[in-house]
Amino acid sequence: MSSPKKSVLGRGLDALLPKGYEEVSIYDTIRRPDSGESGIIVNIEIDAIKPNPFQPRMEFDSTALNELANSIREKGVIQPITVRRIQGGYQIIAGERRLRAAQMVRLKHIPAYVISVSSDEEMLELALIENIQREYLNPMEIAAAYQRLIEECHLTQEEIAKRVGKDRTTVANFLRLLKLPQKIQDGLRKNKISMGHARALINIPNEKVQLRLFEKIIEENLSVRKVEELVRNIGKKQKSVVPTSSIPASSSELEHLETQLRELLGTKVRIHHKEGGRGEIIIEFYSFDDFERLFDLFTSIKL
Repeated sequence: MSSPKKSVLGRGLDALLPKGYEEVSIYDTIRRPDSGESGIIVNIEIDAIKPNPFQPRMEFDSTALNELANSIREKGVIQPITVRRIQGGYQIIAGERRLRAAQMVRLKHIPAYVISVSSDEEMLELALIENIQREYLNPMEIAAAYQRLIEECHLTQEEIAKRVGKDRTTVANFLRLLKLPQKIQDGLRKNKISMGHARALINIPNEKVQLRLFEKIIEENLSVRKVEELVRNIGKKQKSVVPTSSIPASSSELEHLETQLRELLGTKVRIHHKEGGRGEIIIEFYSFDDFERLFDLFTSIKL
């Protein structure tokens, strides 16, 4: 990443808002035409705005959107959206709720803060930062956005944590949600269960058991504490010992096991196989919070 980009992203929401925007007299400022500069507020045609293909937010609450539309109908758009110029118009970076609400009340123009964005990677990062810092995203949307940063922007968990101002352990916990069965992911997305419930369910290695407990949570309105207790009991019942003779000796098999453990635990794992079937597993942690996460995981599944 180039240094100018880092400085933009390092400011978080400041990169998406005009400096001192609260003091800006928007409806005086936007009367001027778009001069092609960056860092200015102008009034642009809503029809000229294209959607952001990197928008991490997939769910928009209809009630909240209607309330915002009513507010815009009465008072107008108080805070400008943020866009970048593209061929033939603009592309929205931040403020999709305001744009949708403005479309609902059939506004023709909307105030927009125009900034320069050099790459699609930066677009994804800015959209993610804006939504996370405003707490607009549900847990599955955050998890999917983090995964896109890994796959499309080639960032590590540590780099993502720095970009969005979160602990690396928090990023790892969200990514682990993507391992859950789709039905449970949908339940979390629709607020049928909480993040706490989902984190407990992740610790169950059997998908069928996960789904049974998921249904039980909804039917009996179980608390997170009760679910954690049930998961610990399930771990006791499923406790088993792997016979020495079944431990693989080939490097490819060990690498496969390392990958599985790394994905399960959300951290770096190394397996050293010694003579006579002996060996050691080295599990890394990067902070006290990370250690507590691993400790909770081990105690819940009783490995």
